[in-house]
Amino acid sequence: MTRYRSLLITSIVIGIVIAGRVSILDAQVGKGAIADLNTATEETLRALPHITPAIAKGLLERRPFASIVELNTYLTGQSLTPEQLTDLYRKAFIHVNLNTGTREEILLIPGAGNRMAREFAEYRPWKTWAQFDKEIGKYVGQPETDRLKQYVFIPVNLNTASDEDILSIPGAGPRMVREFKEYRPWKTKEQFEKEIGKYVGAKETARLWRYVTIQ
Repeated sequence: MTRYRSLLITSIVIGIVIAGRVSILDAQVGKGAIADLNTATEETLRALPHITPAIAKGLLERRPFASIVELNTYLTGQSLTPEQLTDLYRKAFIHVNLNTGTREEILLIPGAGNRMAREFAEYRPWKTWAQFDKEIGKYVGQPETDRLKQYVFIPVNLNTASDEDILSIPGAGPRMVREFKEYRPWKTKEQFEKEIGKYVGAKETARLWRYVTIQ
């Protein structure tokens, strides 16, 4: 009986570790063809719908934007119409945090609408893409679920994220893989700001912080 209990406990622990690892692997920025407007090159920006050279220059000067809402406000000020903005956002966007994104942010995702604003909020906290597939797929099917994934992210756990997880963050690159892992265990936002701020400055550190969590 003692041996049986030991084996049972070991199996449970392994199951928890595996489950946790799946969650960690799934905590990434949604993959797809959508460009990130905070990190896209000037060449990429100029090739986007309705982005003139002057608007591209303004974007570069003002980046990073804290959210798609902030960016939308700027672009509206550049006389882009709602129709033009929707056209642009089909090609490029600033990702929305599935767990904290506001209704205003979600509604800027092309085709999301009131229903997705409601469903995204209802199933919080989001932990895995499998969860997203299951819950959102009930309403719109897998192809549309995959399209919506491109606009959102589930924060990456700083203390356990794999290289792939970290590289899913727009603009992170190999250097951030190294730095994110070097300073483990991460304990506070202030620690992140201090250590990562040594390499990229306050505004870029704030942009990267949007995509991570400490657990």
